[in-house]
Amino acid sequence: MLDRDLILRKISELEEYLSQLREVKDITLEDFLKDWKVQRAVERILQISIEICIDIANHIISSEDWRVPVSYSDTLRVLKENKVIDDELFNIMERMVKFRNIIVHNYDRIDQAVIINILRNNLNDFVRYKDSIIEWISKRE
Repeated sequence: MLDRDLILRKISELEEYLSQLREVKDITLEDFLKDWKVQRAVERILQISIEICIDIANHIISSEDWRVPVSYSDTLRVLKENKVIDDELFNIMERMVKFRNIIVHNYDRIDQAVIINILRNNLNDFVRYKDSIIEWISKRE
């Protein structure tokens, strides 16, 4: 059974993290490169934000008894297959999951310019994901 309150709590957490990211979204690459504390904080907040999206997806998949995903990317594919998110959003979120994997497993190879680009251009993708989830839940009620 879908735990609507759980999903809404996760969405609330996501909104909090997005608010934190927005506080530094206008930082220059030069300033970002000079401040390892900001770099690590932003990387971690992005990682957690992506993982919240995956957690939400996994809860929906489990509650709806949809097929079991074989990877984090596939988790989002299951949402796409079941029309929770559209193709465009799936492609965006799939790239986010791949970026999360780089943060977690290959942190020594992170291109800091990519992080600045995400801060400036992709935070709204999390909002689109959140809105898609909320819309899907509201259609079920």
